[in-house]
Amino acid sequence: MCACVVLMVAMVAAINLAVPMLAASELHPSASALIWIVDTYVVFFACLVIPGGAAGDHFGRKGVLLAGLTLFALGALLSALAPNVPFLLAGRAITGIGAAAVLPNTLAVLLHAVPAERKGVTIATWASMTGIGGVVGNVGGGAVLAGGSWRWLFAAAVPFSLALLALAARIAPVSPRHDRPLSPLGAVLLVGASVALLLGIVEGPEAGWGSPIVLAGFAGAVVLFALWTLVELKAEHPLLDPRLFRVPALRSACLGMTAIFFGMFALFYVNASFLQYGMGFSVLLTGLGIIPLTVPVVLGARHVGKLVRRFGVDTVIAIAFVCCGGGLVGLSTCDASTPYPAYAAWLVVTGVGVTLALPTLSAAISGSLPPSQAGVGAGLQATTREFGSALGVAVIGTVLTGRFAAALPPDVRADHDPHTVAQALAVVPGRSPEVISAFVTAASTALRVIGVSVLVLGALVVLQARLSRETK
Repeated sequence: MCACVVLMVAMVAAINLAVPMLAASELHPSASALIWIVDTYVVFFACLVIPGGAAGDHFGRKGVLLAGLTLFALGALLSALAPNVPFLLAGRAITGIGAAAVLPNTLAVLLHAVPAERKGVTIATWASMTGIGGVVGNVGGGAVLAGGSWRWLFAAAVPFSLALLALAARIAPVSPRHDRPLSPLGAVLLVGASVALLLGIVEGPEAGWGSPIVLAGFAGAVVLFALWTLVELKAEHPLLDPRLFRVPALRSACLGMTAIFFGMFALFYVNASFLQYGMGFSVLLTGLGIIPLTVPVVLGARHVGKLVRRFGVDTVIAIAFVCCGGGLVGLSTCDASTPYPAYAAWLVVTGVGVTLALPTLSAAISGSLPPSQAGVGAGLQATTREFGSALGVAVIGTVLTGRFAAALPPDVRADHDPHTVAQALAVVPGRSPEVISAFVTAASTALRVIGVSVLVLGALVVLQARLSRETK
């Protein structure tokens, strides 16, 4: 089950390494298309993971898990063979649907299989796999992409998912079903609202923030999120009852999880291009370059529970956000001349924050729902994580694109209006130092925006938790 989690999350992270290859590929994607290639998987993953958990509760967790692994393999195969951007996006969507069926049911299967006294350790271990999955995606993705083609990344996912399909079919126990009706309309509205929101964010730099498509995206998001809320409030058995967020602890933990993954996957998106363009790393070294972030996750995850018992949840969460946001701000001070050890030190600081946050916030979310809704509880955790990831990629990609275009020399910007490094290098190949300098400037600005955002969101999470206890 942990291997399944690692594979699903690794696919979120690994695609970032392929962005420079995709930008220069025969598909010729625009800057916004690059963000969609990254985010389409995450959007479907995030929005359908709660229906995936509910489907597991209703139809049987093992069966839905196996169906999800099958879809994941099919989507990865379609992505590997895609002749153009629309086919690639379709493959990414299918893969995301498969991941949404897999991830919540892994935790539900585990909680059914272990005795009560082991559930806390099981949840912490499962939660740590999401952080490790991001690192495996970077390291493993770098190794695969060293073969020279972005297509190998998707092709490699096929045998791994099929192997896990065979193992899960043989090993995973069958758990009881719960007669909870599904809500397809709610799922469709949630996907539509999320896509509309990201459409407005992603298309802003190229189409213009006042353009019809951007305004329609934001307006559509408001309307669809409102409709989703009404549908779920009126449903007899909602997939995710909005009234749950009246519980301050759950609301605070969900915001915190979203914020941590917002920062972490924004970093993954810009880190891959920064190390390749700015520092001149190969794609393999770029994948290995993220390893310092994982050191605290691997070594420290099992000790977080002791820290929470000794110092309290609020203190641990506050330190987590200071480390995560502060690490991102520290990374924003690095440029092409920064020694890698200094860059790695800031990755370690960020990793400490992620390590402290993941088990603590996961336990808070899981503890807010009854055991009969284990699949939905796991789905809620995954939704907050993956939605934060999608939002982080969209926001940092948008800031990066806008700042990069503004930092280019005026004549390059006026004559060619490039929005990616690959486009700029193609039209002015003799001026690569200026293009790379503009990208490094844009990356620093983007990381600073994300880091400050994480610090602000962390302050809101801790403040809300404290106020909720004082008003009891």
